[in-house]
Amino acid sequence: MAGHSKWANIRHRKAAQDAKRGKIYTKLAREITVAAKEGGGDPEKNPRLRAAIEKARKFNMPKENIERAIKRGTGELQGESYEEITYEGYGPGGVAVIVKCLTDNRNRTASEVRHVFSKYGGNLGTSGCVSYLFNRKGVITVDAEKYDEETVMMAAIEGGAEDVVREEDKFVIYTEPSELEQVRKAVVDAGIEVEEAKLDLIPTTTTRVEGETAQKVLKLLMALEDLDDVQEVYSNFDMPEEVMRNA
Repeated sequence: MAGHSKWANIRHRKAAQDAKRGKIYTKLAREITVAAKEGGGDPEKNPRLRAAIEKARKFNMPKENIERAIKRGTGELQGESYEEITYEGYGPGGVAVIVKCLTDNRNRTASEVRHVFSKYGGNLGTSGCVSYLFNRKGVITVDAEKYDEETVMMAAIEGGAEDVVREEDKFVIYTEPSELEQVRKAVVDAGIEVEEAKLDLIPTTTTRVEGETAQKVLKLLMALEDLDDVQEVYSNFDMPEEVMRNA
């Protein structure tokens, strides 16, 4: 899980850089639109939509952009229709890679994802080839500089969390997918600010890569992240911290 957290930190840093250029707004808008389409336009009754809106606000996405995305999802405004597609494959060193996309053109997305895998030393596989190496979990993050561990742990465990661990400057709370909203609410009701609450894929086993191979893995994952249709990239790599610090 620690490797998962470090990759999440790299992704967050990259997303912050992309937000300065407005590049991330397309991805955020797609997630909001799909969430609103699936569960309705009220974030209080739609946990996925609330999470998408909270993430958009963290990246300073304009309020009008958020509102337009919601209205496209509910049908109040015309817009593209997106479908969710997942690709699986292997990166350098045999690391497992899962790529989750939202697209309005399946052929374009498949071609772009396949090209990136090939260009950066990976191989696009068949459905199910690596997904068995991951478990779907609810993941809630809390700023460890603001709260003490006992307070966070008590609130989370009483709310039904599976585990609470400190990973660098964050407390990371893990839940069953069906318990995510219940635990999030318990933590918030305890007066603790939640940085992020979402469903995530957590590797059950990791593949160690070092040196040049580790650098190639990160280049592949970052290139996949750069694709407009890609929403999330997951991997089970384990690598030296200095490689990730220099990413």
